[in-house]
Amino acid sequence: MKTATVPASPLEARARALGFSGLLAHWEEIANAPWLETVIGYEEEERARKSLERRVANAKIGAFKPMADFDWQWPTKIDRELIEELFALEFLKEAGNVILAGPNGTGKTMIAKNLAHQAVLRGHTVRFLTASELLNDLVGQESASALTRRLRHYLRPSLLVIDEVGYLAASTRHADLLFEIVSRRYEQKSIILTTNKPFREWNEVFPSAGCVVT
Repeated sequence: MKTATVPASPLEARARALGFSGLLAHWEEIANAPWLETVIGYEEEERARKSLERRVANAKIGAFKPMADFDWQWPTKIDRELIEELFALEFLKEAGNVILAGPNGTGKTMIAKNLAHQAVLRGHTVRFLTASELLNDLVGQESASALTRRLRHYLRPSLLVIDEVGYLAASTRHADLLFEIVSRRYEQKSIILTTNKPFREWNEVFPSAGCVVT
């Protein structure tokens, strides 16, 4: 029977998490060294910094104004309490989805970008892009295998933000690909979607698409 090695201290557990095999091989000799916790702390901080940089770069959120600048008086109807509640990011724990619907210029993208940024800061992987960017990318794949790989790319992040659904009419192919993304992520990972169209008009955005029910 194999027995697992249990770290003797929280500091040793941190060293194991970092993969410091050299230090661990001599742990009994250095466990009480005054510099040990400082060295481990430096490495943890540097890895956290690099991890954040990678997540920010991969998210491709772009420039945005902070929520402190949001004009809550401009949208004539907005549930401020609900929007602020979203920033707790509880929906990510539940693989829940968020739809921000409303007329042009009411701050949907600003809210979505701030939510995406908060998710990145809290350790989540995120990808932000417009619906046209997403769907044109998928439609442009030259083979079924390439499309499958690209679909996996959009299934990977903890949070996928699809901005501006409904601004341009799309083909049945576009609609089916969007449905494919949504259905594969459903109850697995979260989506934030912004749209200027009420649900009753989605059949105009995706004409003749079997995945749209009104």
